[in-house]
Amino acid sequence: MPLKLPTLAITAAIVVAALGAGAYWWYGRKPPMPMVAPAPVLQPMAPPAAPSAPAASEPGAARHPIDAGDAEPAEASAATLKDALAALLGPENLLRFVLPENFVQQTVATVDALGREHAAPRLWPVVPTPGRFQTEERAGSLWLAADNARRYDPFVRFAAGIDAKRAAALYKRLYPQFQSAYEALGFPGRHFNDRLVEVIDLLLATPEPPGPLPLVLTEVKGPVPSVRPWTRHEFADPSLEARPAGQKMLLRVGPEHARALKAQLRAFRAEIARP
Repeated sequence: MPLKLPTLAITAAIVVAALGAGAYWWYGRKPPMPMVAPAPVLQPMAPPAAPSAPAASEPGAARHPIDAGDAEPAEASAATLKDALAALLGPENLLRFVLPENFVQQTVATVDALGREHAAPRLWPVVPTPGRFQTEERAGSLWLAADNARRYDPFVRFAAGIDAKRAAALYKRLYPQFQSAYEALGFPGRHFNDRLVEVIDLLLATPEPPGPLPLVLTEVKGPVPSVRPWTRHEFADPSLEARPAGQKMLLRVGPEHARALKAQLRAFRAEIARP
């Protein structure tokens, strides 16, 4: 359930992709919890402002072309990329928050997945958010705990502190690597920057919930019992659960953190997209 880590091809790779790291704990590391009665479904929020799974950019001219005059070749070394990330983010932040190995490939895969139904944790280019996902039980119903947002404080400070102009300059310099990875992912002739802008716009369209979010545990049918019930949390409101992975992640990091991440995404978008 969370860019924060779970941000962005660089800022978007870090803010877009980063959103995913928090979800690591939502999907795979939470402790067992007892089954509880389904929470009451609140008044549904407005339907998604954008398609739940935006189509990949179509072949042809780029809608948001990248000026890559100073770009590194697509075969630039991993050491060059790691040094560039360290210069942008700082060596300590790089070690603490980012997984530089296969960064470009995993960033491309995560950015694309954030606009779809699922974003696989094994592909995130960031370090999982430490701690355990927090819920609370009230009157027999399960809710997303308000204190859960504190887990993301260090990462949000990190992501919000990235210089969007410098991040965009590095992204443009490395763009041939991102484009090559996107085509290798299964989108030959299509443009990664168009897809990145598309996903950023989808994340920016995430609504801000009016209050605490009720949760449910999905029902497991069949003779084999679930041995990991903590991986089955969903929003009780079906209009929220139907949203793409990236929007659900932003809903789960808390409204204050979501606003900070959106501000960074807007700043990065302004550097890589046509008005």
